[in-house]
Amino acid sequence: MKILMASSFFASHNGGLERVAGELFRAFTDRGREIVWMAGDITPPPESAGRSRAVPLRIFDFVEDKIGVPFPIPAPSALAQIIREIRASDVLILHDCLYLSNIFAFLAARWRRIPIVIVQHIGLIPYRNFALHFIMRFANSIATRRMLSSAEQVIFISEITRRYFGDLRFKRAPELIFNGVNTGLYRPRRGAEKSDIRRKYGLPTDCHVILFVGRFVEKKGLPILKLMVSQRPGFVWAFAGMGPLDPKDWNAPNVRVFPWMNNENLAELYRACDIFALPSKGEGFPLVIQEALASGLPVVCGSETSLADCGLAPLVHGTPIHADDDRRTAEEFLLSIDNVIRSQRSELTPEQVSAFAATRYSLNTAVDRYLSAIGRLVPEHVFQTQGAEINPRIAGWRGMEDHKGNAGR
Repeated sequence: MKILMASSFFASHNGGLERVAGELFRAFTDRGREIVWMAGDITPPPESAGRSRAVPLRIFDFVEDKIGVPFPIPAPSALAQIIREIRASDVLILHDCLYLSNIFAFLAARWRRIPIVIVQHIGLIPYRNFALHFIMRFANSIATRRMLSSAEQVIFISEITRRYFGDLRFKRAPELIFNGVNTGLYRPRRGAEKSDIRRKYGLPTDCHVILFVGRFVEKKGLPILKLMVSQRPGFVWAFAGMGPLDPKDWNAPNVRVFPWMNNENLAELYRACDIFALPSKGEGFPLVIQEALASGLPVVCGSETSLADCGLAPLVHGTPIHADDDRRTAEEFLLSIDNVIRSQRSELTPEQVSAFAATRYSLNTAVDRYLSAIGRLVPEHVFQTQGAEINPRIAGWRGMEDHKGNAGR
């Protein structure tokens, strides 16, 4: 069986969606599956392994360069590549709908009658720019909703996204599969590790360090974080990521910026910090929150984001985000951070928080469920043509009766 997976960019682009796709690519390959990953070519693809390989698509990415919104535009040669890969595939996995290359892949797969699995990460991003907000709402209504309702299987990565599309009729009942985290890599610090890592990355050892990981764009709350930085000069603020709203440009002495970190370095940075802060909006379930929890960090995030998983309530500090009042939002986030610092001794230990993440967001469990979903769509003889052993639970799940017709309404 040949699995074709499409996303906007490769994991080296460092967005959460792409890093999720990268983990699936690696995990499927490790289990002996043949997977081909198509994505934009502006950052390096992963190396080929076994029968798995990456297909860089020629794209133009001037929209993200100008306004920070990822919207790659495929070149004609990319469209020809997509058609070639579709013809040779048994199933297509799409990460989100509103990318032109994904829409084209969807149409090509539908024409070839290849089963389609859509992994929907987000619903509606509430952009402040009226034109962007209108365009996304309109695109969701004419593209995303139609694609989801006609796909053979839809997978939501958060409760928020599932609720947003809850009124749709699906071919099969949609599944909720949280992003999987490599909990061998993202883990709590041990002994004197915190001080050692801080010295390695030039972070002070005598004050609180607040961490942000993500793209430096408005959606992720960079204007709010800028206000927080200025109001808490006694904290050091560590930013891991890249984008047009670069914190280096703030010229703040208490800011440290770490661009283009690989997974190993990023995992170390989590262990070096005290609190993870993410004042973003319009998210599904940011992978960075799961990584922070796996690393044992307390998390302060937006109230809506805290509802991505009903099990998060005891572990994250949901804080209101006021759409038209960044200053008020910054003040409330700082209050939440202060409360975390005051109550750390009475809260769950880092090891307890990490144990929750290891159980709830296990990468192996997520991959089991992805393979189960694919196995229900692909004929048995095709699914079994590769040598990897299949988890016994999958064999049982694949034998269950599919939901028919209007399942998942």
